[in-house]
Amino acid sequence: MILIKTAIALGSNLGDSLATIKSAIKTLDKTPGISVKSYSSCYQTAAVGPPQPDYINACAILEVELEAQQLLATLLEIEAKFGRQRREKWGPRTLDLDLLLYDNLILETPPLVLPHPGMIERAFVLVPLAEIAPDWVHPVTGSTIAELVNSVDCSEVRKLIS
Repeated sequence: MILIKTAIALGSNLGDSLATIKSAIKTLDKTPGISVKSYSSCYQTAAVGPPQPDYINACAILEVELEAQQLLATLLEIEAKFGRQRREKWGPRTLDLDLLLYDNLILETPPLVLPHPGMIERAFVLVPLAEIAPDWVHPVTGSTIAELVNSVDCSEVRKLIS
């Protein structure tokens, strides 16, 4: 069985977001074909999009036995279990799970683009990811996550003490 190293982002801004993130990490680790290898601290960030509460964000490194599309489907199922409803783009959510990196795979197919197309512009993704995978090389830019985090404004990303 081949294990693939992947990176995901977790976010929540409805309900007890901190508890949701922690519970989602436990759920991921109990999911067949997924093993959580590490996860970042949680960070509070201002929401992007319509007016809504701040987000709690984190990242996790997983080892998976799943193909990329299978992993995406599994992440969407877990979101649904946590009450995720897709009503408006960038709207508030109980849980958001984004597949950021799948080893060094570059893929452009609906509904999956890898690496995640917006990750290199988003401090709320790069800050927690740099905490746990600073040396991971982004397969498109050739830059490490540590280098990418230095290229974005991180002033609105606040680490939570938990």
